[in-house]
Amino acid sequence: MNTTFENAKAFIYRNARPIDLARFQYHFENGDKEAVLNALSYYQNEDGGFGHALEPDAWNPKSSPIQTWMATEILYEIDFADNTHPIIEGILKYLGSGKDFDGKLWYNEVVSTNDYPHAPWWHADIDNADSYNPTACLAGFIIRFANKNSELYKVGSRIAAEAFYADDKQGLSDDMNAVRLYIRLMQYCEKSGVVDVIDIPALEKRLQKQIKRSITQDTDQWKTSYICKPSKFFNSKNSVFYANNKEIADFECDFIVETQLEDGSWNVPWRWSDYPNEWAISENWWKSQGIIQNLLYLKGFELI
Repeated sequence: MNTTFENAKAFIYRNARPIDLARFQYHFENGDKEAVLNALSYYQNEDGGFGHALEPDAWNPKSSPIQTWMATEILYEIDFADNTHPIIEGILKYLGSGKDFDGKLWYNEVVSTNDYPHAPWWHADIDNADSYNPTACLAGFIIRFANKNSELYKVGSRIAAEAFYADDKQGLSDDMNAVRLYIRLMQYCEKSGVVDVIDIPALEKRLQKQIKRSITQDTDQWKTSYICKPSKFFNSKNSVFYANNKEIADFECDFIVETQLEDGSWNVPWRWSDYPNEWAISENWWKSQGIIQNLLYLKGFELI
């Protein structure tokens, strides 16, 4: 296991962006949260939203909900919860501005992305919101951090409730990304101690079924396909979702070790059809992201 870690570390130090190096150092080398926050701040725009390819599949420098969601995930990852910090205040400002928002959903596709290198799935004919990705998570972020007496908190609470009651097509479908966002919505509500917005026990029960159904049980597909592994949803034995998926979750630990590439990274199971030069850069950014996720998974299973 030491070899797995050291090879992964070498890739990070040779290839990672400052934001991912800071994340790695925080999790595995007693690094400082402030270093992560400092690096993250350079992706934040004046409107409080995030851009600049923080989500590496879209190089759009302008703010968008998806890029801003990625910032919230990093904050959650390092357990940062100071709602007076400029980064969190900025995100709340962006979400409360009405930008990239149709009153019910934040757009998951924005036309401005077309002007910069991007993956084909982020190409947009119109500014569009067709699911609760990333809205469910952003609503949870508002519940967690906004002033409880603010209009924004009311909006976040309304949207969270709407997301909870949405039918499968809109919300908890077999889309693994949607399931992950609902997990975060639940966790934000739990951390906030909020019990009157959504039925948390009911959502957890629903998620247990969805996670079981979403995980690709045929592990032969894991090496070559864009599939769903347990790490998409949890990365610790302490997770409420572990017991129901114990065997395949334990298997993923072995899979991670066995499939590490010679350069210390792991395969990225997707490609862009255009912008080959830029994709070569984004692929390394995604590899750094994958390294952090895989090592956190092994750490959560007490293997490193």
